[in-house]
Amino acid sequence: MPAHIYCMAHSFLIFDFGGDEDAAQQARHRLEGWRQGFRLDKKLQLKFEREEPEAKQESAPTPASTASKGGSKTKAAPKAKPTSAKESDSKSGSTSTATSEIRLIVRLDFSDHEKLSHQRWVDRIPTEDPFKAAKPKVIRSGDPEFAKTEELFDSLD
Repeated sequence: MPAHIYCMAHSFLIFDFGGDEDAAQQARHRLEGWRQGFRLDKKLQLKFEREEPEAKQESAPTPASTASKGGSKTKAAPKAKPTSAKESDSKSGSTSTATSEIRLIVRLDFSDHEKLSHQRWVDRIPTEDPFKAAKPKVIRSGDPEFAKTEELFDSLD
């Protein structure tokens, strides 16, 4: 019987938000609302993968790049301060060049008898508003990328 429990309808949805932190947070908020509203606590899990673009970070602000070469303390500070300052200065949409690359990974983990519910969520989530523009990608358990994606999801906090 434990082998039967392991065979669940299991899929990953990956959304690439680029540097759009607002859209990523709207998507997170939407998913959290669904988790609570439909009682999907263990069935719908999400994690963010953030990649700091080193080349963009050093080439964009000239004074900050010279200060960041001095030590690791000053390198951590520009990550937090200039991003929030630039977001408050220009909320029109130019923040995507200064922020990190954000990917949202959603794991849908339904049992075998819930295949219809699983398929409905796989179909619904990418068509909703904050997810449409985020280049949705569905990875199912038979796909070649599945093991790599599962390992990445488990390694994220």
